[in-house]
Amino acid sequence: MEGLIHEAEGKTLEFKRDLSSPRPWLKTLVAFANSAGGRLIFGVGNDRQVLGIESPLDEEERLTNLIADSIAPRLVPNIEMTTVDGKTLLVVEVFLSGMRPHFIKSEGRENGVYIRLGSTNRQADAHLIAELQRGVAGVSFDTLPMPELTLDNLDVKAITKDFENRRTVDEPMLQNLRILVKDQNRLVPSHGGVLLYGLDRRFHFDDAWIQCGRFIGNDKADIFDHIDIEAPLPQAVSEIMLFLRKHAMRGADFSGVQRKDLWSIPIKILREVVINALVHADYSQRGTPVRIAFFDNRIEVESPGLLLPGMTVEDMKLGVSQIRNPVIARVFKELDLIEQWGSGIPGIFRQVREENLPQPTIEELAARVRVTMPLSKILPLTREQSRKGERHQTETPATPEVTPEVTPEVTPEIERMLLVLVGDMNRSEIMKALGLKDEKHFREHYQQAAIASGVIEMTIPDKPRSRLQKYRITKKGMEIIVAKRNTKLEKPADD
Repeated sequence: MEGLIHEAEGKTLEFKRDLSSPRPWLKTLVAFANSAGGRLIFGVGNDRQVLGIESPLDEEERLTNLIADSIAPRLVPNIEMTTVDGKTLLVVEVFLSGMRPHFIKSEGRENGVYIRLGSTNRQADAHLIAELQRGVAGVSFDTLPMPELTLDNLDVKAITKDFENRRTVDEPMLQNLRILVKDQNRLVPSHGGVLLYGLDRRFHFDDAWIQCGRFIGNDKADIFDHIDIEAPLPQAVSEIMLFLRKHAMRGADFSGVQRKDLWSIPIKILREVVINALVHADYSQRGTPVRIAFFDNRIEVESPGLLLPGMTVEDMKLGVSQIRNPVIARVFKELDLIEQWGSGIPGIFRQVREENLPQPTIEELAARVRVTMPLSKILPLTREQSRKGERHQTETPATPEVTPEVTPEVTPEIERMLLVLVGDMNRSEIMKALGLKDEKHFREHYQQAAIASGVIEMTIPDKPRSRLQKYRITKKGMEIIVAKRNTKLEKPADD
């Protein structure tokens, strides 16, 4: 207990001097029960001085009565008396409740529900209350049916493309993945199915998109470049990474036998952060898309929604996993975008340690979770560069501009390969990322075609059959990626 007293207040810990002014600490108990549990310790001052409680037996009875009279549904915490420095403290331990949402009776069901956000209590809105209720019922938002829709409202072509050489796309397959679910004896798209592959996704979920921005400096006062990504979620991963690479620097390490590309940002780690954000976002919220902000000194990835009840940031780092969106997560797993359940955040921190990079931070904010990746090398972007439309360039420019005539060489297969190729990858890694199993088909239509067109190159060109052979994007390949993307962005909308 003495060690606990010196800890900082947070999601699961709070101190109070005494039982006076009951409303604030009653809100804390409600928030603990609705969020991740916690301990409320009476008899400790703001400076962590142990003050003790006078007449502890009487105060314990008063505490019990106030909780019973003020909180609904009934909350029965564990209340203990403990002695520190010869003084008695009251310790109230609350566990995550299976009867949530709890609320303050005098404020009512709609206004009296609170959740824990850091060391503060936040009043829950209707969306948060609904999520608390779904959690108790064991129902996830993305599994719910959309009875007004049919299979015709899904982009079957995109599904077929993603699952090429993996599965036959038919109704049983879509039902197995819960892209289609039963409602009134009919098969209809689920929320997750529409979020993944809906033809009119923004009509049904107007914030189910990704906002990417490159800012000048270390705040959001000046923006240099931005893009709104509305592609199906599995394809959005590649588009987000393309945007990040567009504004990164790429150099080369010639110290070893093979040339090695060096990016100014941790590409593979950021890809894991992005995937984690897309899979765990709360798409039931309104007004909060997934946001990626690229600053000179850091990259922030924000996803809407707080941590699920019972979860803390510390739990995430340890690999404790709760899946908010099982439909989306299952599809990402089938497409090998997720390797193992619960490996995302621990894997990110492990890679950061192995590569000796600055530690990322995870924060619960007002209605979202933010992961911040500090950059080991500052990438200053000046206003003069912004006016000229310049991007960072090094010995090998990451994203130079190109003339349109190079673009027609790219087949759809080559374009797909360019989008999944991150750093140096061997053949099996590329095939896995593409979802291909036929080596001959890959060799003829992807690998050889891409090498012949000069958009990728071998890392060991003198030994093309080496078991250590890997492939990387060339300067020309990066030019084509950027040209394709810019052409897509500049294409006028249909009237």
